[in-house]
Amino acid sequence: MAKPCKTETEDNCEYGTLTDDRDGQTYKTVKIGDQVWMAENLNYAYTGIPYIVGELTSDSTSWCYDNDPANCTKYGRLYTWAAAIDSVALANDAKAPLDCGYGKSCTLPAKVQGVCPDGWHLPNYDEWVAMLTSVGWQSNENKVLKSQSGWSGNGNGSDSSGFSALPAGYYNGSFNHAGDEADFWSSFDHYSDYAYKMTLDNNMKCDRGCINDERKNVGNSVRCVKD
Repeated sequence: MAKPCKTETEDNCEYGTLTDDRDGQTYKTVKIGDQVWMAENLNYAYTGIPYIVGELTSDSTSWCYDNDPANCTKYGRLYTWAAAIDSVALANDAKAPLDCGYGKSCTLPAKVQGVCPDGWHLPNYDEWVAMLTSVGWQSNENKVLKSQSGWSGNGNGSDSSGFSALPAGYYNGSFNHAGDEADFWSSFDHYSDYAYKMTLDNNMKCDRGCINDERKNVGNSVRCVKD
């Protein structure tokens, strides 16, 4: 387990910045173990494919919580899994087209850029495990990954890793759990309707299942990891 880089009195985390050339937004980054992660949720307005799953429809595959632009500024956007992996780009790859998304299973490469900026990619299952292991996920509560403010009740974290997870909630036809839950997509496909995510909430220790599966048509947050 890596030594915490942030305490109540000192902050020695190795920070940097990332500028997304697509829209000019700038994000804080942090080194955790041997990886460099975004220390903020992605807020790129992905609108590449329609969202039509049963009775759930939208003109976009990413949302601001409660459709309030202020929540995009605060939390970043919520993306379906198809949006997170940029299924349009995968399908249009002339060399190796892939048909991925809700209701479809596909074998993705180890590195999927997805909706992330150039030079960054959507973390796969193993990369989430490596990050969680480096911060001691089997012995610590998830407080090491959570921001020091913004969580409901007694849910605030120590953020000793510098990851600064905010409780952005999720979208599953309605917006739920802002303030007490954060969910981050991985690129790991798990059956036709499900993919893996990493979850933080107010009740769970990571050794009880931070990494779990979720329906691909749910809107979750995205954190990118550097290539």
